[in-house]
Amino acid sequence: MADESSESFLDPSAETAARVWRHVLDVLGEERARLPARPVGRPVDAGALRKAVSAYDFAAPVPPETAVDEVMALLRETSVHTAHPRYFGLFNPAPTVMGVVGETLAAAANPQLAAWSHAPAAVEIEAHLMRFLGHRLGYPADEVAGSFTSGGAEANLTAVLLALTRTWPRYGTGGLRALPGRPTLYASAESHLAWLKIAHATGIGRDAVRLVPVDAGLRLDLGRLAAMIADDRRAGDLPFLVVGTAGTTGAGVIDPLPELAALCAAEGVRLHVDAAYGGAAALSDRLAGALTGIERADSITVDAHKWLSVPMGAGALLCTDAAGLAETFRVTTSYMPGAVADTVDPYTSSQQWSRRFMGLKLFLSLAVAGRTGYAAQLEHDAGLAGILRRRLLDGGWTIVNDTPLPVVCFTDPGAAELPGDASRAHHAGLADAVVAGGHAWISPVTLDGRAALRACVISHHTTAADIEALVRAVDDARARSRA
Repeated sequence: MADESSESFLDPSAETAARVWRHVLDVLGEERARLPARPVGRPVDAGALRKAVSAYDFAAPVPPETAVDEVMALLRETSVHTAHPRYFGLFNPAPTVMGVVGETLAAAANPQLAAWSHAPAAVEIEAHLMRFLGHRLGYPADEVAGSFTSGGAEANLTAVLLALTRTWPRYGTGGLRALPGRPTLYASAESHLAWLKIAHATGIGRDAVRLVPVDAGLRLDLGRLAAMIADDRRAGDLPFLVVGTAGTTGAGVIDPLPELAALCAAEGVRLHVDAAYGGAAALSDRLAGALTGIERADSITVDAHKWLSVPMGAGALLCTDAAGLAETFRVTTSYMPGAVADTVDPYTSSQQWSRRFMGLKLFLSLAVAGRTGYAAQLEHDAGLAGILRRRLLDGGWTIVNDTPLPVVCFTDPGAAELPGDASRAHHAGLADAVVAGGHAWISPVTLDGRAALRACVISHHTTAADIEALVRAVDDARARSRA
């Protein structure tokens, strides 16, 4: 039995708890106010960091304010600050205030979402969000099924499991040995390579993933896809799933979704669209047209913790096949509560069992900003990317991607004659110089074998002035390189 002193640490008095929360709010307020003046990132001494963390031997308690301050200092000094207005990196956004509030409320209430009977409000809030997102993407609202996931990788894994189950009903019980050959799936060579991990985990094997070459616009090449499917069938393999990407990680490119849907229908294979990043465009009437054809997909992945700016992690798998999900994840146990009529227990229709209330941060963010508020921000981001493209072109850079999404990939034409390795080293050096300066964060990228620099407008704190600061930073890096 715990003694009184240990109990007090786990469950402090109301007065102590209130004092701690006031301190946390003060710390977070100061961090938010000072962040724009700080470097976006800085070099980290791994040894020194481990030493600082190891100083906590947990032999004796420390005051809560001390622990908060010291952990916040570690995060401040060593993190790449994705909430910074001049972070132009991967799809890691500045979180909304209501998203952070949602995470706090979810942690405090701590509902168990495995069974509807244990968390009716939480389950229904997430189901409502699924219907809303699915309907914006073109599904009939009353047919939308799915679940929140830890991220896009889990959502995409769910899509593959669903496709295997629906294509071969015996897969769920007999596994791959019950199939008459090896299943194969197809995705763009520019897609997120989580497909390799998924193929490993599902047992179809990494060699079963066919990475389809892209066309000049970095979109999945339909002709090559059709030829690869035909070749695999002649070899005795079993094509079952094509993945279209709506917003590739490298270049933000959207694959030709209507044409992919038509090809999949003609070939008798399923279509999944990985819209983890670009799916957010569905909230904007102006940008949603870029996703035309997505409504014909058998399943869709969307990550709210990307362009919808809620804290990590909040992926989602959407489809209109509730029965298929139920078959994919069916299980019965004596220790789980009995089902409630006209409801779905999340553990019976998703990969996870126990999990946190992931949807609340998106629900509160949407409730407070409204769809139109989100749409205005998404359109603002796209407009800033347009400004960046024009300023780079004016400065003699070459834009190498074409997308309505705010991802800008560009090259130094002065390096056009360099061989591949030298060009990659040159562009990586430019990115390193920008990051080392602390004024902005960008990354090098290789697109269909071609080296480039990548900048993504992902923070809702970013302004036109931050775009100008980025242009100055890349121009200065190039000038120093030439010197």
